[in-house]
Amino acid sequence: MKIRALLVGLLATTAAALGMAGTAGATPASPGDVGTMIVGGTNATQTYSFMVSLQNTSGGHFCGGSLIKANWVVTAKHCVTGKTPSSIRARIGTTNRTSGGSYVAAAAIHTHPSYDMALVRLASSVTQAPIRIAASSGAVGTATRIIGWGQTCASPGGCGAPVTLQQLDTSIVADGSCGGIYGSVEICTSNPGGTAGACYGDSGGPQIKMVGGQWELIGATSRSGGGSVCAVRPSIYEDVPAFRSWISGIAGAV
Repeated sequence: MKIRALLVGLLATTAAALGMAGTAGATPASPGDVGTMIVGGTNATQTYSFMVSLQNTSGGHFCGGSLIKANWVVTAKHCVTGKTPSSIRARIGTTNRTSGGSYVAAAAIHTHPSYDMALVRLASSVTQAPIRIAASSGAVGTATRIIGWGQTCASPGGCGAPVTLQQLDTSIVADGSCGGIYGSVEICTSNPGGTAGACYGDSGGPQIKMVGGQWELIGATSRSGGGSVCAVRPSIYEDVPAFRSWISGIAGAV
């Protein structure tokens, strides 16, 4: 199933969910919100071994994720709500969402009881190197990068997903820039120049920062920080380090 067809079927509920960004941040995004992809980014300049494309059994990309252990993926709760493990496949460690890397079935889904955070256990381990979860997300001004496939134009339904992975350099901004953020467990992430940032399609995908010459995971894409048009406002990411204890309780120490 092509991503454009998937987006068309979901846009109405997605826009509604994004329009509710001013409500309490503890409320998970709508299951219909497949989240954000990157407007104003560039083709990936490297292969991110930990980058995950969550797909249906027909190969249609619906969300992103991050490989944190050989058989565990972090993603957004709303990406997997209502889905069964047998309906999910993961392509891991490639810049092309249609080929390359490892392609593995899911074996189990674990969702956080209160926030937009989930874990997917893979049916088998993969050889790609996972990403380390950072000690903390960082202060306002921290340089970060977001990665994802999909809609690269700002208006809902305006275009489909690129085959090539996109990246965009961003930064952490003050929580007050994101409507409806739950600051203790979420990150408000910039939209550079007011014209670039997350858009429809890569919820669950990684927000990363460079630590000692290595990428470390700080965020999982959740929702818009205001409005249904992409990149005109900062975006909200789940603060993955804030969920370390919950993740470790399910997947083992990370």
